[in-house]
Amino acid sequence: MNNSVGNTARLLGAGLRALLVLTLVCGVVYPLAVTGVAQVLFHDKANGSEIKADGEVVGSELIGQRYDLPLKKGQETAGPDLKWFQPRPSNGLGSNRANGVNTRYDLLVSGATNLSGDNKDLIRQVKEAKAAVIEDNSTAGHRVRPSDVPADAVTSSGSGLDPHISPEYANLQVHRVAARNHLSVERVQELVDEHTDGRILGFIGEPRVNVLRLNIALRDLAGSP
Repeated sequence: MNNSVGNTARLLGAGLRALLVLTLVCGVVYPLAVTGVAQVLFHDKANGSEIKADGEVVGSELIGQRYDLPLKKGQETAGPDLKWFQPRPSNGLGSNRANGVNTRYDLLVSGATNLSGDNKDLIRQVKEAKAAVIEDNSTAGHRVRPSDVPADAVTSSGSGLDPHISPEYANLQVHRVAARNHLSVERVQELVDEHTDGRILGFIGEPRVNVLRLNIALRDLAGSP
């Protein structure tokens, strides 16, 4: 009986010591070590890949955001401010525009529509979004053709929070952005080219443009607030 009680006590003591040691190592030492290494070697990424302008954080290079006009009385969703480059649609989040494609990026809820390619609602949304893209980006001296509209201009990403657009979609917006900001098309096109990132390591993924970084450069060029 005494041996049984003694063995049980020793086992409980060993288990308690193991619990304390593992809690200290896994719950304190390891997290502190990983956090310290991340802060030293990858400071920007460890802190959310924040992008600053004029000393203030204006967003993250990992999260898409809208560039809209102030919300007017009676409106549920603000319209896009067409002097800025616009991101891809963000389906499934928040409330909808008149064209049926969601324009709000919300970190609380992310995801895709999960609609199939032959879904009637998706087909309608894409058609309406395509018509809106053509209308918004056509200028007096430049008419956007339906064949000019790339897929990412009318469809959302899987997460709904994609911060990038394709170079094709950025190029499609050049004439409109130039006209709205009283800049030359050539200078705005140079800006897009300067902010186009190539494939990772030369072969992974596709060329892309970070919309927030591009708009910050546009603001500096145009002198806009």
